[in-house]
Amino acid sequence: MFTDCPILVGNFEGFSWIRCEGKGSFLNSPAVKEFGETRIAAGEKCLVVDLESCGGMDSTFMGTLAGLASRLSKKGGVFQVANAGVKNRNSLEDLGLDFLMEIEPENAVWKDVEEKAKDLLETKVAGMKTGTELHTRHVLEAHKILSEANEGNRKKFSGVVQMLGDELAENSRESQ
Repeated sequence: MFTDCPILVGNFEGFSWIRCEGKGSFLNSPAVKEFGETRIAAGEKCLVVDLESCGGMDSTFMGTLAGLASRLSKKGGVFQVANAGVKNRNSLEDLGLDFLMEIEPENAVWKDVEEKAKDLLETKVAGMKTGTELHTRHVLEAHKILSEANEGNRKKFSGVVQMLGDELAENSRESQ
């Protein structure tokens, strides 16, 4: 199953743009991760996620964003959120992720070219089917990242992390 909520992406002078059309979820977060990791490996110092058309985010999607923000920060870069809106801002702040990323920064390098950038975005197709071991590992990684962000998240997501870890371990034993 693939998502019908596309992820649009683009590379620009001084930043890369990721736009979520519809709900940010475990279905389309692999596309976000793949693009973000590719750009970070290429030396990008500013990733922007645009949530203007994002009706909400699940924990896997937010964990994916947090993972990219952490990796980029370790390389001296910055992860910024554009057009968060009240609901998405609250979701990010409730999980303490506003300490990993800049939400709607005032002096962002992309502010003056935002509308032009949006016009040049291309669709990024999620390359991972749900229900596969690879997808389970992706969801587990996202929840581990959220758990490491703060103690409240550790408690909140411990059951999910345990369940997914157990599922992967069971699948590994069955395949041997």
